[in-house]
Amino acid sequence: LPKVELADVPSEMAYVPATHRITAPLPLTSYGAGTNGLVYQQLILELPQLNEAQTDLLPIYASCIPELGVGARDYLATQRWQAAVSGGVNAFASVRGLPDDAQALRGHLVLSTKGLAVNQEELTRLLDTTLNQVRCDELPRIRDLIAQMRARMDASVTGNGHGLAMAAAAARFSNGALLNHRWGGLDGIRAIKALDAALNDQEKLADLGRQLAALHALVRAAPRQCLLVAEPEHLGEFEARFLAHLAPAPGTAHTGFSRPALCEPSNQLWTTSTQVNFCARAYPTVPMEHPDAAPLSVLGGFLRNGFLHTAIREKGGAYGGGASQDSTIAAFRFFSYRDPRLGDTLADFDRALDWLGSERHEPQRVEEAILGVIGGLDKPGSPAGEAKQTFHAELHGRDRACRERFRNRVLQVGLGDLQRVATTYLRPERASTAVITAPDRAGQLAALNLSLMAL
Repeated sequence: LPKVELADVPSEMAYVPATHRITAPLPLTSYGAGTNGLVYQQLILELPQLNEAQTDLLPIYASCIPELGVGARDYLATQRWQAAVSGGVNAFASVRGLPDDAQALRGHLVLSTKGLAVNQEELTRLLDTTLNQVRCDELPRIRDLIAQMRARMDASVTGNGHGLAMAAAAARFSNGALLNHRWGGLDGIRAIKALDAALNDQEKLADLGRQLAALHALVRAAPRQCLLVAEPEHLGEFEARFLAHLAPAPGTAHTGFSRPALCEPSNQLWTTSTQVNFCARAYPTVPMEHPDAAPLSVLGGFLRNGFLHTAIREKGGAYGGGASQDSTIAAFRFFSYRDPRLGDTLADFDRALDWLGSERHEPQRVEEAILGVIGGLDKPGSPAGEAKQTFHAELHGRDRACRERFRNRVLQVGLGDLQRVATTYLRPERASTAVITAPDRAGQLAALNLSLMAL
């Protein structure tokens, strides 16, 4: 049967260039793209330097902002306004290391919305009002939102336990990895549960409202820029409207978000109410611009296809298992998903590396792993989605040249490269382990001396 080969891969990746870049009164990057009559608008604010409490509060703040009232409107009236003119308002914090240094973080808060092109002017008012007039005094609403966050994060253990375990295993390899663990990982779940319980005290609820307001004041004062994606024929008109309704930053002195460098092992065993286990093992590696990031990315698929799927799923009985390189946090992670085993799965992670070094491997298997990585890099999206993806990649230093270099290195990977990077980075003394299991099974891993954490 016909098959895709490396010779079929295009020499260059698809790229969506910005249509216009405007520098004043606010920086605005716009993309003309087919959007089926929709317009996409974002406000991107540079994160300021935050203390530890504010850093932990940031994802809660971002989740609350679109759900609270604005100006004279309470949250119900604000939701009616959002529904009338938009597909909703979303806010999220985006923090990543640089492509050549995973320890050097760059952070932004993004306010995003979309709607029909005919509502573009009102969309802009909605974004501007959300940023400048959000109400952090709706304490009963904040209390409800925290309870909803707790329920969602509690429920995530069953469906995303492997992701939570990987985040825990790599948590102390960089401060970006640690933020992942503290914001959306097991540490974040434990923190939101404690906060939810504490808010039964009305004074603590009022204090949370004051903390959110103080954090919002810091974010509002930060430098900002805009993103606009719309049909090409409307772009000039929409740019003028977008900028006309947005207030510029106050112009106060700004110190950008940063964290001290961090790279140390972390071995944790998390217990919770679960009938299955989630196992992960991670190793510190390299960021995207390092030449070894490409073979490490290919190695994940090679180990999964050649050894881990058979050992962990077919023989071990887990729902899934694999390995992957995350160059954003400079970590290589093994994982199992909904796994009946514990110690034997961790031993399979080690056996996968023995298999890589000792067995004879067909070149075709390396090619298949390369094509898997290229398929992910070249995966097409909607025109608007590709424009937004390009903008945010470049916002964090991953410009076209950087991504092309990485892609070209992937295409050049050979079996010897896979064996070399495994020997270099995936050494036993560099490993960190994290497991999620039930309390009555924790004793099975006593010999590993993992730090016991109760979820």
